[in-house]
Amino acid sequence: GGGGWGGGGGPAWLSAPPRRSHGPLHFPAAWYSHILCHVLCVLYVLFVLFMAHSMGCALCALPASLGCKKYFLWYIIQNIYKKDERGGMKRVLSIQDISCVGKCSLTVALPVLSAAGLEASILPTSILSTHTAFKGFTFRDLTEDILPIAEHWKTQNITFDGIYTGYLGSVRQIEAVECVFDQFRKAGQLRFVDPAMGDNGQLYVGFTPDFAKRMGKLCSKADIIVPNLTEAAFMLGEECLPQGYSEKDVRELLLRLMELGAPTAVLTGISFEPGKCGVAGYNRDKDEFFTCFSEQLPVLFHGTGDVFASACFAAMMCDQPLPTALRTAVDFTVESMRCSLSHPDYNWYGVDFETALPKFIKMLGR
Repeated sequence: GGGGWGGGGGPAWLSAPPRRSHGPLHFPAAWYSHILCHVLCVLYVLFVLFMAHSMGCALCALPASLGCKKYFLWYIIQNIYKKDERGGMKRVLSIQDISCVGKCSLTVALPVLSAAGLEASILPTSILSTHTAFKGFTFRDLTEDILPIAEHWKTQNITFDGIYTGYLGSVRQIEAVECVFDQFRKAGQLRFVDPAMGDNGQLYVGFTPDFAKRMGKLCSKADIIVPNLTEAAFMLGEECLPQGYSEKDVRELLLRLMELGAPTAVLTGISFEPGKCGVAGYNRDKDEFFTCFSEQLPVLFHGTGDVFASACFAAMMCDQPLPTALRTAVDFTVESMRCSLSHPDYNWYGVDFETALPKFIKMLGR
């Protein structure tokens, strides 16, 4: 919590779309390609049946081990005409804690990713009754469950198009997440690490500089990392940038973050002038710097870092280029804060992102 956009919130709801009056039905574009694929598969099977009928058992000579025509045709049906069990949706995995009340971590990531039209899977690292800004919260560590859950997924041939990690509570959890990255790595997968562990020049309670450096090693397995200034400094083992830092200072810090191994780094909570706050990033492969700013509201909120990271990851999974995804995430975060401020008695513990979800969906072009 805290930081550049940094806890509060109000009564939240998800606005329902207006009821459609009489008119033609509209289906998502992905449905048409999905149906076309199945039609083509059926036509192919019919073609094979026709050829088999015309040529007798000649086709059976190809896969001799199958013995006869009927088994060969069954093989064709099973292996070519397969139903897409995922329905054309991308499946993503978010690995972080669950704070049952508090609007952070998985209770933010799950609805944001789902609203983006992604199949959102979760791997909880711990369960807390509330986030840690509440007093007397309960806590249950789930470190021992991480790898058995992942191993079961492997037996079911479950794969993920993207993996997004957030708050991790120990070095053992970092090590387990590294194993998950290795086990589920596949071509085209997006690995997104939010090294949530500190803010305002200090690490969160329970974390040490050694933990921060170990988090830096996890970043070597990522495609993109999104630390704030505090997290970046601790992972590099250096002092935080002083107040009044310049754009040159930020660019040099981004270049040093490349030493961690991820090809893209985005620094959150950046401000070069009063009234403006946003992000700055660098892509090593393209040798490209970029920034994205919005209005800096005169209040701090818990959980805005999780809102930003979830929205950015979702936008990238929806094929938005990184600069566009950053604009989407920044605007969604600020809009969530505005929604909170629209309630005179907003709750202090989390930002009102739910009310902003319809706008977020429009930003994604859904």
